[in-house]
Amino acid sequence: MKKIIAVAITMVAFTSVSMAQGFEIGVRAGVNLSQVKGDGGGSDGEFWSSDQTRSTGFTGGIYTRFGDKFFLQPEFIISQKGGTTTGIFGEERTFKQTYFDIPVLAGVKIGDVVRIQAGPVATFLINKDDGFFENLGIQDSEDGFRKAILGYQLGVGFDIKKLRLDMRYEGNVNDVFNIDYDNQQTENQFAGKGNLWFVTLGYAF
Repeated sequence: MKKIIAVAITMVAFTSVSMAQGFEIGVRAGVNLSQVKGDGGGSDGEFWSSDQTRSTGFTGGIYTRFGDKFFLQPEFIISQKGGTTTGIFGEERTFKQTYFDIPVLAGVKIGDVVRIQAGPVATFLINKDDGFFENLGIQDSEDGFRKAILGYQLGVGFDIKKLRLDMRYEGNVNDVFNIDYDNQQTENQFAGKGNLWFVTLGYAF
C-alpha cells in the first residue's frame, strides 16, 4: 500500500510539471449505489439474482486536475461498496466494505462547463465485512475478499464556478471475492465483479 501511494504521489508531482498551464485541487463527496454480479449460479442457481438490489454507500476524498481543455485528474478517495446475494431459501444477504480508491482519469472539457472523462482505478480493501462469509457457511474466509482490485471509471462532470458535479460509472476487471475452492468450476460459480454508479459534489480551492 505504501509503495502504491508513493508512486501515485510521484505521478501527480511529475504531471504538475509537464502540464503547468493548469492546476486545480479540491475535495468531493457524495453517494454511490453498488452491487456485485456474476455469471455463476452459486449453490442453488439464484446466488446473483438480486438484479435490482444495490448497496448505498458514502464516497469522498481529494482530487487534483492538471491541464485545461485536455486534463489528467488523479484522485484519492474513500468509498463504501457492497452487494447482495440470495441464499438457498431465498433470503438476501448484504455486505458493505470500505475501500481506498485511486482513479486516474483523462478527460476533455466541452466549453466552459461540461467535462467527459474516463480512466483506470486501483481499489484497496481497508475494512472488510467479517460476518458475510460466516453467514454463507464458509468458515475459512480470512482472504475471502480480494485486497486489491483493478477497475475503470467513466462519466460526465460539470464545472459551475467553484462547484464540481460528477456522475460516473465504475466497473471491476477482476473478482471481488478471492476464495480458494477445490476446483475451478466451483470457483466460477461464485465469482462476481463489482460495479457502481455514483454522484458527487466537489469544491475547487
